[in-house]
Amino acid sequence: MNSYAIEDSFEKVAERPGISPPEVVRLNLNENLFIPKQKILKLLRDVAKECDLRIYPQEEELRLKKSLADYLNVTADHIIVGNGGDELIQQIARLFLEVGDEALSVTPTFSMYGHIVGLVGGKYLETPLNDEFTLDAHRILSMATPRTRMLFLCSPNNPTANQFDLDAIRFLVEEFPGLVIIDEAYVEFAEYSVVPLLGKFENMIVLRTFSKAFGLAGLRLGYAAASLEVAEGISKAQLPFPLSSVALRMGLKMLSNVDMVKRAVKRVKIEREKLIEKLNGIDGVKAFPSQTNFVLFQTDLSSGEAYRLLLRKGILVKNFGHILHLTNCLRTTVGLPTMNIRLLTALEEICGGSR
Repeated sequence: MNSYAIEDSFEKVAERPGISPPEVVRLNLNENLFIPKQKILKLLRDVAKECDLRIYPQEEELRLKKSLADYLNVTADHIIVGNGGDELIQQIARLFLEVGDEALSVTPTFSMYGHIVGLVGGKYLETPLNDEFTLDAHRILSMATPRTRMLFLCSPNNPTANQFDLDAIRFLVEEFPGLVIIDEAYVEFAEYSVVPLLGKFENMIVLRTFSKAFGLAGLRLGYAAASLEVAEGISKAQLPFPLSSVALRMGLKMLSNVDMVKRAVKRVKIEREKLIEKLNGIDGVKAFPSQTNFVLFQTDLSSGEAYRLLLRKGILVKNFGHILHLTNCLRTTVGLPTMNIRLLTALEEICGGSR
């Protein structure tokens, strides 16, 4: 299972000779820095003026659900909100899995699925993606047993950065004998969403987040869309006042500024394609296509050595090592242009120059 922990903090990296904390480039957690920080601060100040933190949230959750419903083109009773996508995954697992029940997924994918299934006493089973990072739908279905309750699909997938074929997903939702949870944390950077399928299938849950495209990773605000029955069941299982007034109101502010988010996403996509092209122009480096705000790449060096050499230069990426048949795999966030230049320059020095 891939670790979800932060390998090195700014402070730990800065302990190395010649590196100060402001010089550290963090490209390991897929954060979206294209959302203007000053704009977020302004919105947060507006929220601070509007909130009375002495009282519990009042109508904010309902207002956010209505705004999210408009954003997704569904009705508000299909929406569930939570403290980040991870908490919603945990709530779903606790509600629909009993000890000994099975949950399926693919490998490689987001490590939190297996971690949470294990926490609730379930059995987590995974099957490899095809060599092209595509789904083997029939092999997935063949793994289902009478104790299989759910299937997790991350699309676009972390860490492979590709979006799964819509027909393959539709086939799995139709044929799978349980809940299909489709994690669309990165979908704003991709080509399509499966949300329009919600009206056709009762066994589908779509997970979303404000952490990526909306640039609110530090706020911990996630949401999901599901059939009316499933959404009602999850909502009833939640504790009272599951979200703070600040988080709820910031979600509303960001949705009212969705054009700003769309502009940031457009910039990410432009920078992503530049980054992939330039990575592929470095000797000993191969980058893969991406439908996310990160890029998976290989180096001729061992990935552990490449990681350590980048770390010495104050650059944090994610080291995966082996992925399927591939070796020496690393993942980098699509950073701001200056950050990407730091990464590219360092890789040229480490790997021996550009082609």
